[in-house]
Amino acid sequence: MTLLLVWILNAIALLIVAYLLPGITVASFGAALIAALVLGLLNTLVKPVLILLTLPITVVTLGLFLLVLNALVFWFAGSILKGFQVAGFWWALAGAIVYSLISGLLSRLLVQ
Repeated sequence: MTLLLVWILNAIALLIVAYLLPGITVASFGAALIAALVLGLLNTLVKPVLILLTLPITVVTLGLFLLVLNALVFWFAGSILKGFQVAGFWWALAGAIVYSLISGLLSRLLVQ
């Protein structure tokens, strides 16, 4: 039950990001649900491998390269899905940051 609520809240967060940032578009709530699912899967399966492979550069940049990895995963999700579009890397960076903040705030609603 909680997993379903988190998934819906992440889709809502993605719709809010698309509303706030003009370089990110989401076609519908269904597309947001699919994009939230794909982002969750990418963050669970692909991102740990990328973190491990880029560990030296992450250490040299004091962890700031993790922002680049978040943007690349966000941008990749936008490039493989039809209803979710990201205009470029800088929009992906801004979108990943705003998405993380909004989904974190919405997930806190479940805890309290």
